[in-house]
Order: sequence, then C-alpha cells, then structure tokens
Amino acid sequence: MSKITLTIDNQVVEVQAGATILQAAREAGIEVPTLCYHPDLSLHGSCRVCVVEDLKSGRLLASCVAPAADGMEISTRSARTRQARRLNVELLLANHPNDCLSCDRNGSCELQDLAYKLGIRRENVERFAGDKRDLPVDERGPALRREPNKCILCGRCVRVCEEVQGVAALDFTGRGFDSMVTTAFDMPLSEINCANCGQCAVVCPVGAITEISEIERVWEAIDDPDKVVVVQTAPAIQASIGEEFGLPAGTVVTGKLVAALRRLGFDRVFSTEFSADLTILEEGYEFIGKIKEGKPLPHITSCCPGWIKYAEHNYPDLLDHISSAKSPQQMFSTLVKTYYAKQIEVDPEQIFTVSIMPCTAKKFEKEREEHRDSGYQDTDAVLTTRELARMIKEAGLDFLGLPDEDYDQIMGSVTGAATIFGTTGGVTEAALRTVKEVLTDEPLERLNLGIMGIREAEVEIGDRTYKVGVASGLANAAQLLDEVRAGTSKYDWIEIMACPHGCVGGGGQPLPNDKDVVVKRAQGLANTDKAKAIRKSHENPDIIRLYKEYLGEPMSEKAHELLHTTYQAR
Repeated sequence: MSKITLTIDNQVVEVQAGATILQAAREAGIEVPTLCYHPDLSLHGSCRVCVVEDLKSGRLLASCVAPAADGMEISTRSARTRQARRLNVELLLANHPNDCLSCDRNGSCELQDLAYKLGIRRENVERFAGDKRDLPVDERGPALRREPNKCILCGRCVRVCEEVQGVAALDFTGRGFDSMVTTAFDMPLSEINCANCGQCAVVCPVGAITEISEIERVWEAIDDPDKVVVVQTAPAIQASIGEEFGLPAGTVVTGKLVAALRRLGFDRVFSTEFSADLTILEEGYEFIGKIKEGKPLPHITSCCPGWIKYAEHNYPDLLDHISSAKSPQQMFSTLVKTYYAKQIEVDPEQIFTVSIMPCTAKKFEKEREEHRDSGYQDTDAVLTTRELARMIKEAGLDFLGLPDEDYDQIMGSVTGAATIFGTTGGVTEAALRTVKEVLTDEPLERLNLGIMGIREAEVEIGDRTYKVGVASGLANAAQLLDEVRAGTSKYDWIEIMACPHGCVGGGGQPLPNDKDVVVKRAQGLANTDKAKAIRKSHENPDIIRLYKEYLGEPMSEKAHELLHTTYQAR
C-alpha cells in the first residue's frame, strides 16, 4: 500500500494510506485520549474525546474516525482541542451518578481517569446541573448487572455483542435525553439470548455493566463456624490475578494465590485443574465411544457455559453433538459434596463450595437446575478474578509478600494438560493427548493451535486422520456451527469458547483485558504446562485413585450419574 506523510504536533509522521489520525498519532508515540474507541471494535466516533485540530482547515476532527491525509497539519494539544475534550467529558459527567467511591470500577474507570488527566473539577461539572436519568438497575442476573444511569452511550457493549459475539442482545433506544442502551423491550438479561459471557462488562469503560457480586455471601459462609468452605480456582486465574497487584500480565502466581485463599479463611483450597483432568477422561472416552460406535460427528466440547447457553438459544438442533460431560467447575463441586464429603466425613449440607473463575457465565451455570446431582446445589457461589482481588484487598493481605503454598490433597494433583484449559485450543490439545495415547500408545505431537479466531489441525491417530476445529468468540463459533447444520463440516472434533482467546480473556478477568494482555496470560499457562512433571490427564494419580475408589471407569454408570448432564432448547 502507498504511504502518506502528515505533521502531528510538529512531528513528521509517515503511515499507510487509509490510516486514521488516531492510528497515525499512536504510531508516532503521541497519545490521544479516547473513550468510545476500542481497537477490536468498529469505529463509532460518538464521544468526541479524541478530537484534534486540523490546522489548515481549522476544524476539530474525531481522530478515531477521521482519515489521515497527505500533507495534513494536526495539533493534538492546541487550546481549542484541550477545551473541546474537557467540555465533552464535563457533559458526560453532568449526567453521571459520580458515585465513584462505591463503584466496582473505581480505580479502573476510563471516565474517572480522563477526568483526572484533564484536570476537571466539581465546579466545572456543576455548571451543567440539571435533570439526570433515573433508570432502574437490572440485577435479575444471575451473572451480569446493568446500571443504565452510569452508561455514557459509547456503544462498546453494543458493538462487542454484535460484532465479536454475534448475539446482538443490546442496542440503542430512545432519542436525546431518553437515549439508552438496553435489551429488546427492556427485558432483563436473564430472559433473553444473552450468553452471560461478560464481554460487554470487559469493554464498558465505566461501571454500567458489571458482574453480580457474591462477595458478601462468601464472607458470610467463611464466618459461619458450622460451614466447611471449599474453594476451587480455575487454571486461568493463576496467570492473571497478579495483575491486580501490579505484576506483569502472564506472571504465574499459583503459590501466592493458594496462600491468599487460606488467609481469607477458606477451609480447603483446591484447583479446578483436578476436575479439568477428569473432564478430559470423561469427554475423551465419550469421543472414543462415538468413533467406535460410528455415531455422528463432529463431537463438540462442553466446558464453556456461555457457549452452551448460546447453543441452546441458537443451535438447539445441534445439542446432540455437544459432549454431555459437565464443565470442570461442576464436576468438582459435585464430587466435593459426594466423594470428598465421605473422605473427610462431613455432612454435605455443611459444605459451601466456591469457585474462583475468569468467567461471568459460571455464575449462570451454577444456578442451572441440572447441576444438583449431589442432592444439593453443587456450586454455591462463584467469584470472578476481579471479585477475589477485591476480597484480598479488603482483608489487607500483602499479596506479593505471601509465601508460596500448595493446594490441599486427596483431590489436589494436577497435570499440564489441565493447566492449558485456560486458553482456547487447550481443551482440544489436552483431550487428544489422552485419546491418542489410549487408542495407539503413541504420544501426541504439539498442536500449536494458538488463541486467535478460528484455528484447525489434523491429528493422525492410528490409520485415520482426524480434523480438528477450534473457535473462540461466538461469532467465530457460528461459522463452524453453520457448516455442521448444513452438513458440510469437515471436522471430527470442535472446541468452542465463548470469550475471545478463551478463559484468559474471560469476562471476569482483570482490566484491561486486551489482546496483548491475554496473549501473555496464555503464554504463562503454556510455560506452566511445559514445566509440569505430568502433562497427561490420564496419568494424574489422584484421578486414577478416584476411578478406582469411587467412579469405576470413565463413562461408567456412576460417572454418568455425577459427571454428565443434559441441555435444553431455549
């Protein structure tokens, strides 16, 4: 492509033709503030926070949508530019609750940061005093909370839901003062096709969409002397929670995570990686059974509850293709209130199970009526990575100063295969490590599926080549599913994760949650897998023991009773 040259703040900048002024500025190391702009979404240009001055025409331009042109002379710092930015932010704040001290996004709010950087004071905002929106909060969840009075109409949530997830559960309605972002007919999120993935909360620059917090319920359980509070931590957490305490993205802090949970008062601390290994055994042998019995393929994975709800709404005709194996979260919780309760001789009614997840959809999953195979609600509470960080800070723990500690035992052994569940493609690689070795006694070569978009691979198992498809982000998933529906799919195995890049990019992860960050988290998990002494699920000694003492064998009647589930058209 041809290149153009322009001047930005007296600096000559050369960029590819077609670049926006914002892109040109950032390539030159010149920072321009933004609010409605997001690098992974379509351009919107609504907030006007990114305005710059075209010195030749005298016009103020929204740099995120204005194309750079050859010979332009741009100022990002002129008096007019600074005044316009301040005015635009002041107008946003004039219709904002300004309850920063009690907001979940306090300290990670882009509007708050902009107000500080632009030097905006209370008196600047009060001159625009007038009516404010007084709309009801939607917290009929169970996963996500919408607070429309905080919405700044940037449209990020609308765009991510439509463009990245292909769900389109949110849209603009009304005009002028009555403009708002809401669902069809203003229905609660719990009653529409929302996948509960939380990507809207990830891209929201303020606190208009957040997870429904269960922190107080967990504190109450911890403080109850009659409760045995058992916690499990998802694989992705160990490579992300450190960001909440100033560590670089991808820093693995497993030992400090365990230590923190013990000091918060949890009675037993386990890793969901244990039940991820168990999932591989159940789902892997389910796949083997389909092959041997000649059942219709592709086999589609079932670990992600956001994907499952999306399928129930949009692809009910394909539910038979989806594995009946529960997610690792639900397998673990079921076993805690059955197998583990017997091991420690505690009444299951006394056990309160908590999951630490990178995912908001897990809050929805735990409430499903299908997940009560223990005789109780299997998972009692789900905390996101962000919620756990808030608890650690509330307790005054010096996270970085904590010693490294190990998970509790009986259900404590984990493998590298389970660790990579935290990134898209990981479930596939982990499962096929076991499937290939069970069928041929030959190890699986590294698949290198990566973490972006749609990926595929071919795996030689015996005398047959199996085609594998992996998709993250529901819009990408739809491409694969439409082929299955049409009967043109070439795949034998399909893995789907609702969140772009998998659990490392989950809706409950620390912010920012951009592409560079999630790639580093994924690399942290990959390095952990490589360093593990045992890297195959079927070699986990505690899993072997579990089958010997309790379940019998993969896909046994007992395993089906406790570890498998059903789905429903919605």
